[in-house]
Formats: sequence, C-alpha cells, structure tokens
Amino acid sequence: MEYRSLGRTGLSVSAICLGTMQFGWSADEETSRQIMDAYVEAGGNFLDTADIYSFWSRKSYAGKTEEILGRWFADRKNRDKIILATKVHGRMWRGPDGAGLGRAHILKAIEGSLERLQTDFIDLYQTHRTDPATPHEETLEAMDELVRRGRVRHIGCSNYPAADLTECLSVSRAKGLVRFESHQPYYNLADRQEFEDELLGLCEKEEIGIIPYSPLAGGFLTGKYRRGERPPKSDRMTDIQTRHLNDRGFRIVEKAQEIAGARGGSTASVALGWLLSHPAVTAPIIGANSVDQLRESLQAGDLRLSEEEINELNRVSGPD
Repeated sequence: MEYRSLGRTGLSVSAICLGTMQFGWSADEETSRQIMDAYVEAGGNFLDTADIYSFWSRKSYAGKTEEILGRWFADRKNRDKIILATKVHGRMWRGPDGAGLGRAHILKAIEGSLERLQTDFIDLYQTHRTDPATPHEETLEAMDELVRRGRVRHIGCSNYPAADLTECLSVSRAKGLVRFESHQPYYNLADRQEFEDELLGLCEKEEIGIIPYSPLAGGFLTGKYRRGERPPKSDRMTDIQTRHLNDRGFRIVEKAQEIAGARGGSTASVALGWLLSHPAVTAPIIGANSVDQLRESLQAGDLRLSEEEINELNRVSGPD
C-alpha cells in the first residue's frame, strides 16, 4: 500500500482510506472486524468514521460504529498504528446544543467519541458539514481548544463550499487558530464539476489534503448498471438514475470497463485508480460490506493508469 502525506499535517496515511459507515448497519460487528483486519493486513492505516454512524438504521443508533471501532482497538491493541478520523455535527442528544458546530456541542461531542472509540485522542477531527447557525470563529476556537488540550491532533472539514472554506482559513490566519488541514468532498469520476470548479484550486493553493468520499458514485461506477436494463427501485437508485443513467454516465462506465478488461482488473478499480492518479487527491474513502468487496476495491492500490488512459477517462467524463 502506498502512503501519502495528508496536507501539511505530517501524518502519513495509506492512499486508500477505509470508511466505516456500513459498520453496525449493512455489516454486522464480526464482519466489520474482519474487514478492518483485512485492510490493516493489506497495509492500510487510515480509518474514517463519524459520531452519528449509523443512526438511520432501525437496528443501529448514533455512536454504534464508533463503539465497534473502539472494541476492535481494545482487542487488537493497535490504536497507535492507525490514523483515526471522525466527524462532528449531527444530533447526538436532545436539546439546543445536541447538534451543530457550536462550542458547547463540540466540547461535549468529542468526549463521547473518545469514550466510544476507547482512545485518548483523535488524529483528524472533522466538521461533518457547515452550520449556518454558528459563526466559523466559534467553531474554530472550540477546535483550537481541543488541539491545545491534546484531545485532537489536526482538524478537517467535510462538505464545505469554497466560500465557507475560504472564510474559515481567513479566520484561522487572523485569529491565530488551528486551520482545516483536510477536506472531505463528494468527488468521483462521474461527479467532477462541483468540486473541480472552485474547491480543487483552493485546496491545491492552501495545501489541504483531499479525502474524497463516494468514489464509486454510490455504486454506479462498479459497472452494475447497463444501458437498456431497468434498474431496481431503491432510495439510492433514485439519485443514481437522476445523476448518471444517461448517455454521459454510460460512456464513463463503458470506458472504465474497456480499460479494466485490458488490465485484467475491475471497473471499480479503474474508477478508484483515476482518483488515485490525481496529484491533489490524498486518499479516496472506500466502503465495504465484506472482505471480498474490500479486496476488490484495494486492487486500485496496485493499478497505475497510463497518461493515455487518464486522458480518455477525462474526455468521456467531462461536461457534455
């Protein structure tokens, strides 16, 4: 597994990050532990989670995923070998400070995450999304306090528009506060424009590590959807159908399949390989419901796309 520097943090992270949103939801605890074991065995050291995972499931609750990770850390005694990232923003308890990025919520939420994760500190503490009700200065001051207290090593953000990230960086400079050293955007071969139009240049200029989530566009870039076939009905399918089940989307998948066929790899590994070839991207975040699914995605770590293949993928995935 290749290792890369995460922005200006000095952290050395594996080029593929393991997301844990499925743990305690579509992957039970035993399967989740097997996935993490296989990931570490393959050389991975970068785990991403969030305190609210996985509140949306009837058989789960907010904080369950962090608890699964905490028990795994305790049993494997490997916390010092893992770069651990979690997030804050979502509702964790009732009351006015039960969610958001206000100081009261952040200072209480971190203690809950540390307890569930069975650790003394978080390597990368990320704001899950912006909070219009809270000034950026208040959020950054709370984060700065956590870094000074040793609860957090570095901070990052997720789903921030360029204007908000720019303002946050300005506040950090003006007030002498810690700054966001990473950004976690929705970015993949099929969804390029939103991130590339404004955020990419800003992150490159500010040397901010880029950790894209949903690198396979919700499963679309695995190649399981084909022209002329009726897709199954689901909440995720509605979004995929709106975004990708069109001529441009199928051109992208068919080109990735063509390259995968010539390379003897999977369509997913080509889509991930495209992200890994981007000089500004630190580590795409993959998810897995099984060890086999994980290993298929990890093939991308060994795939080195040629300049010609990258250019072809860029051509078919560009705007119509």
